[in-house]
Amino acid sequence: MVRYILNKLFYMLVSLFILISATFFLMKAIPGDPFQSEKKVLPEIRARLDEQYGFNKPLYEQYLKYLGNVIHGDLGISMKHLNQEVSDLILKTFSASLRLGIVAIIVSIIVGVLLGMLAALYHRKLIDNIAMVLAVLGIAVPSFVLAALLQYFFAFKFHMFRVVGFENPMDYVLPVAALSAQPIAFIARLTRSSMLEVLHADYIKTAKAKGLNWVTIMFRHVVRNGIMPVITYMGPMTANIVTGSVVIEQVFGIGGIGKQFVESITNRDYTLIMGITIFYGVLLMLARFITDLLYVIVDPRVKLSSRKEG
Repeated sequence: MVRYILNKLFYMLVSLFILISATFFLMKAIPGDPFQSEKKVLPEIRARLDEQYGFNKPLYEQYLKYLGNVIHGDLGISMKHLNQEVSDLILKTFSASLRLGIVAIIVSIIVGVLLGMLAALYHRKLIDNIAMVLAVLGIAVPSFVLAALLQYFFAFKFHMFRVVGFENPMDYVLPVAALSAQPIAFIARLTRSSMLEVLHADYIKTAKAKGLNWVTIMFRHVVRNGIMPVITYMGPMTANIVTGSVVIEQVFGIGGIGKQFVESITNRDYTLIMGITIFYGVLLMLARFITDLLYVIVDPRVKLSSRKEG
């Protein structure tokens, strides 16, 4: 188990190094710079800015310096927000994104698993057909299109919710619905197919022959084995929700890190773009790491296979 965790951590560090390097050089390859504006900057001021942010040094020196700062936990100072640390800006805006993401993940898992279970238990019946139609729609309709439709009908037409804002519990409904629709659809389909396979397995027939009641069979065997693909999907699901929140936060006017990220790209704020990209990368890698650990806990065979490989 310890070796398994150490291997995962090593690959996380390698992936993070590649992410930082690729993002840094891509930023430098984009034409223009953060200090371009409609008003011409005086040469003296421009020289001072270049010196402050190290733009007057060779590219490899800039890269090595930035890499060293990141290792020490320093993401730099924003180029557009006066005297604002990148880490402070991230922490200031992340709370809204975190609340939205956690609620969306919880809703996605609960609703998706329930839909999948109902579809499997009532296979080829009306409930199964309705659940699968909803799943297909959830996968097919992009989140920003769904967000616009939800705003039009539930905010403009029926006046049930506000168009923008994120201040009270009711403000969560529309953005969470738009953000979790696709994960719900994937989870429902995964749960349905997995549970159908489990329900027809030999050990389920054996459990019935032993006289175990249906509730015990469902929760001890069917549900536990049926949700294994859902656990595997939790890593990509977190990625979808985190990246999808960038658009959703813009649509619903949520002052989260996604909105901050879009503004940093528009402003060519290199240090903030780098900082948020690294932050997103660490979040997604941690989500994948936790998913792998959960998979090992739920299915001990993963431990055995990793030991054999070692």
